[in-house]
Amino acid sequence: MTKNHRQGASGALLDVYEGAITDLQHTISDISETELLKIIDNQTTDDSCKSIQKILSHVVCSGYAYGTYIRKFKGETIDFRDEIFHTSIQDYNSHLNDSFIFMVDSFKDINDNQLEESDNSKKLITSWGQVYDIEQIMEHAIVHVLRHRRQIEKYKIIVRQ
Repeated sequence: MTKNHRQGASGALLDVYEGAITDLQHTISDISETELLKIIDNQTTDDSCKSIQKILSHVVCSGYAYGTYIRKFKGETIDFRDEIFHTSIQDYNSHLNDSFIFMVDSFKDINDNQLEESDNSKKLITSWGQVYDIEQIMEHAIVHVLRHRRQIEKYKIIVRQ
């Protein structure tokens, strides 16, 4: 992805989100297929966190989900996507890029004055019960990528010991 400086508050959110994805892609760039597939955390109750592969599938699927929440909020009829598991970092990079493009497209026709909403009845509700305005779901999306990038950094240390 190339470095952009989009206009307005929506553009800033997309730029920061793109930067988080780019940082994640840099973090995973040297992961081998063996490291990708290795189960690293057998203790976790969260199946999405057992291996780098599962984390990346979760991050990609979540990226599409955040865009889907925004589209549904705008009135579009659209289904959530299922997780897809890849066996190469190149496939994850491609899928991360595609999920970002999906997010950019989700922001079409959203004005900066539509990002913040104080009335909870005019916010979107996630499958986990959280209530967000568009800005908050994007902030969550950004931090979600950052948190899992950090987790993958730790997993790389573990798998290489």
